[in-house]
Amino acid sequence: MPDPSLSRRTLLKGAASTAALLGLAGRLPAQAASPRTPRPIAPGEKLNIACVGCGGKGATDVQAVSSENIVALCDVDWSRAKRIAQAYPNVPKFQDYRVMLRELDEQIDAVTVSTPDHMHYPIAKMAIEMGKHVYVQKPLTHSVWEARQLAELARRHKVATQMGNQGQA
Repeated sequence: MPDPSLSRRTLLKGAASTAALLGLAGRLPAQAASPRTPRPIAPGEKLNIACVGCGGKGATDVQAVSSENIVALCDVDWSRAKRIAQAYPNVPKFQDYRVMLRELDEQIDAVTVSTPDHMHYPIAKMAIEMGKHVYVQKPLTHSVWEARQLAELARRHKVATQMGNQGQA
């Protein structure tokens, strides 16, 4: 049975107050996480590289960094990336870049991103925020805002970033 002291007016006031507070909370600046920076790498030491997107153009990007330590491979369609998977049988393989980055965080120095265009920004953003150097195939982003966000993140986290132009990088 409803509480007789709770009128419709009281309920609406409470709901409006809650909505207003939630609206204000969304406008407050987010607490910036302390920047993660890459581990120091001695001259001549090999980088530990994780590759996201291993079929198509991604296969040539994996081959381009094969002189370093390939520590993880990620692709959503391993039938397309079969050749690379077979070339690196002992390297952990993932279908979700987020799982790969979280599980192997301490083992990864750099990430290559050779995925469909709409995924370049979110993958690069996560990797940079984790203090990883990043090589991203073109287009780097879909908007100027996204490009500026990545540039600011790279400065804050002190990582090297590069956009590839298929052989011109």
